[in-house]
Amino acid sequence: MATIVLRVRLLGGERTDLTYEDPGQVDEGAMIEQVVEALREETGALRCRHGDRLVVLYARGVASIEVSPRGAIV
Repeated sequence: MATIVLRVRLLGGERTDLTYEDPGQVDEGAMIEQVVEALREETGALRCRHGDRLVVLYARGVASIEVSPRGAIV
């Protein structure tokens, strides 16, 4: 299972770090492409985690993302 951390900047200027996991994926590069493909669609959405909480990230609210394959971004 591949896991990546996304630092998301929302259109309002707020930022948050979210964890995205895919049990069927082992290649982090392919997973990053999957995230980009989902968020480039106006109706795209990703199920992510923020701590113990499930967060659904909708593409229409995202201004930018940074990707880290290992742990939190500092």
